[in-house]
Amino acid sequence: MKKYLKDTEATERFGAELWTLLPPALLSTRCLVFLQGDLGAGKTTVVRGFLREAGFTGAVKSPTYNLVEEYQIGDRKIVHFDLYRLADPEELEWIGINDYFDQACVCFIEWPDKGEGFLPEPNSVITLNSEGTGRVVEMKIML
Repeated sequence: MKKYLKDTEATERFGAELWTLLPPALLSTRCLVFLQGDLGAGKTTVVRGFLREAGFTGAVKSPTYNLVEEYQIGDRKIVHFDLYRLADPEELEWIGINDYFDQACVCFIEWPDKGEGFLPEPNSVITLNSEGTGRVVEMKIML
C-alpha cells in the first residue's frame, strides 16, 4: 500500500487507520512495526494517530532521549522505541528490549536499522518519505 499524505493531520489520520489496517490477531499478540524515514518524516506522528485511535488521550512524545515510551490502554500495551541515538545495537540488550518482545503488545520501532541483528523480523514496515509539502507513506504487512 502506498499513498500521499498532504500534511501532519493526514499523517496522523494514517496512524489512526493503522488500527484497522493491522490484522486484529496481530494487535492481540506481539506486533512489531518498523518505522523508516528521515528526521521529521512523521514517524512519531503516525504513532500518535495510532494511539489516539486506540483511545489514548495523554501527551505523545518522541522517545528520542528515553529510547522507549510505554502506553497502557485498557488491556493493551503499546510501546514506542526510537533507536536514533543508539551507538551500538548491543545497547538493546542493556535496555531489556527482549522483555518487550516476550509480551503481547504493539511495538513501534523508529530507526530499526540501528538495531540490526538484535531485532526480530517485523510484522509490518512503514516507510515515510518527504515529497513536496507532504510525504509519501508505503506500508508492507508481513504475515
